[in-house]
Amino acid sequence: MTRLRQLLDDLPGPDEEAAAAVHARAADILRPSGALAWLDELAAWIAGWHRTPMPRVTKPVGLIFAADHGVAAAENVSAYPTAVTAAMFKAFQHDRSTISTFARHAGAEVFAVDVGIGRPTGDIRTEAALSEARFDEIVTLACSAVDKLDGDLLVVGEMGIGNTSPSAAIAAALAGGETAAWVGRGTGVDDAGLDRKLAAVQQAVRRIAGVTDPLDVLREVGGAELVAVAAAVAAARHRSMPVVLDGYVVTASVLPLVMVNPAELDHCIVGHCSAEPGHRRLLERLGKRPLLDLDMRLGEGSGAMAAVPLVAMACAGITDVPTFEEWFGPP
Repeated sequence: MTRLRQLLDDLPGPDEEAAAAVHARAADILRPSGALAWLDELAAWIAGWHRTPMPRVTKPVGLIFAADHGVAAAENVSAYPTAVTAAMFKAFQHDRSTISTFARHAGAEVFAVDVGIGRPTGDIRTEAALSEARFDEIVTLACSAVDKLDGDLLVVGEMGIGNTSPSAAIAAALAGGETAAWVGRGTGVDDAGLDRKLAAVQQAVRRIAGVTDPLDVLREVGGAELVAVAAAVAAARHRSMPVVLDGYVVTASVLPLVMVNPAELDHCIVGHCSAEPGHRRLLERLGKRPLLDLDMRLGEGSGAMAAVPLVAMACAGITDVPTFEEWFGPP
């Protein structure tokens, strides 16, 4: 698990001068002072990571990781069968999924990466989700996927039937509190399914009692696509690529990173707050304010992709609008 730990050390920071230049321009922009304060902050954040005082989003890209889960195969914790993961991956490949459609309208490309379809993780109730060797293999795959990207804004998403159960286990193990507070209905499981899901998550959390290393928690009760998301976010930081996080699964995936290094998510914003109750709790813990709050619960990176045009508009609101001095001339 050395590579992911190394990615969390010696983190590059943003270009503070570029961000300050955007703040200065925003103070003289042709509109009432502070009228678009949050969007101006967003533009300054992009400027810092793009390392330019004139930020633009012209090449947004989505990276979706997909995998199967042993707990979903062994226990009915989802409203859908595990075979749906492979079926949805095929839809990603043929640009027929929701995230693909959203991406076309956002001017983005989407790439789907199989990190474990047909190769389910261990049943987290009774065994580790991943061996250390498998964990490292997934980290390498995810980092390679990020290295191949040609983009200026990264949306990370996931697909894996049953993966809100591992997400809840990570959140409960690392954020604490009653396990039930982290377990929701996912894609719409019924009451009996919710009871099974809660029992499975509780058993997983009890099994790893005493495990304190956040990355070990991710390996023990996470999943292949969750590890891939975490690695991709960490790798993007070293490319100075700003990231838009998706819903509960993605946020739970990166929770271990920020617990290893509190500065790890400085290059990330949250696209939306999902309908899963644990997601809002995690965002509050991380101090992250979502751009959208539409009760979405699809996954795939869809909520994050829906926020991409807003990020692009925030930049355009700085770069394409004149300042008072540019419009009226020097005082």
